[in-house]
Amino acid sequence: MSQELTLQQRLEALAGPDPLRRAVNEAVAALAQASIEISDLTCRGALAGITGQARGRNTDGDVQKDLDVRADDIIRAALGRLPIAVLASEEMADLDILNANAPISVAFDPLDGSSNINTNMSVGTIFSIMPTPSDASAAFTQPGSAQLAAGFVVYGPQTSLVLTLGQGVDIFTLDRDSREYKLTGSTVQIPPNATEFAINASNRRHWDLPVRAYIDECLMGADGMGGKDFNMRWIGSLVAEAFRILIRGGIFLYPGDARHGYEEGRLRLVYEAHPMAFIIEQAGGGATTGRQRVLDLVPRTLHQRVPLIMGSIKNVQRLEHMHTAPDVALETNAPLFGHRGLFRV
Repeated sequence: MSQELTLQQRLEALAGPDPLRRAVNEAVAALAQASIEISDLTCRGALAGITGQARGRNTDGDVQKDLDVRADDIIRAALGRLPIAVLASEEMADLDILNANAPISVAFDPLDGSSNINTNMSVGTIFSIMPTPSDASAAFTQPGSAQLAAGFVVYGPQTSLVLTLGQGVDIFTLDRDSREYKLTGSTVQIPPNATEFAINASNRRHWDLPVRAYIDECLMGADGMGGKDFNMRWIGSLVAEAFRILIRGGIFLYPGDARHGYEEGRLRLVYEAHPMAFIIEQAGGGATTGRQRVLDLVPRTLHQRVPLIMGSIKNVQRLEHMHTAPDVALETNAPLFGHRGLFRV
């Protein structure tokens, strides 16, 4: 691997003469250029008029920040010049059909983690590229396994672009001098078993038994069935959590729970869970709802929400086993969180 290999050179090397692949590469290149502009805005923050203040709510009910709107405009402008059939965005109520005869369609979350903007934490952009079916309006009613490419950008201490074209996962880092992405990680593989977990533990009382039992097992560490001590991480930014997993493994959980509106999870299937699952699986990990492989899910609606559990394959498989074999979950006896512990079940 050469650290001087640019994203454009990498795309050209993988494209060949296939017109579909070239259309995908053009979309990836446009998204990369848009992300450089978004990165500039996040770096300048308030100096660029980015305050992190709410601008209202998007059509799905989430608080919409000023950079959400700016990022959405930047990406739509970049992609609008290409032969793309349909665009779908978190910030748009409905599909935007541009050219129904174009070979690909793109879904994106323009700014994941926007609640972190004014606290100077990592945010990002997520995208998914699908083949366009004969009925363009059905572009995002395909299973995640139909994806041609997926990626995300993390706007953090470095701006990094993670990309899969279905042939493994590469990581590119933005060179601010040349304003190009350069390859810094090739054919990334997630460690199969790791000792970090990420979940919002404040919601424990709302979790289903298998999730509660799995986290209790992690907290028992070397004294529990796993036989290893775990560390907990929680950033509240999906792109940052995914990037950490790609680098050093672990498991991320955003399960459904008993709260109103959270029964089916909170992350969006089309432009969050599907692309993340594709990336994680391409890097040797797993992605599940707990009971079903995420890439097998067929969206019912554009903004459908789902649970997402992803990361090191053995960790994910353990939690899946707890969902499908409830007796296993009951075997976990965590002193801290059991019936006689500090917290009531």
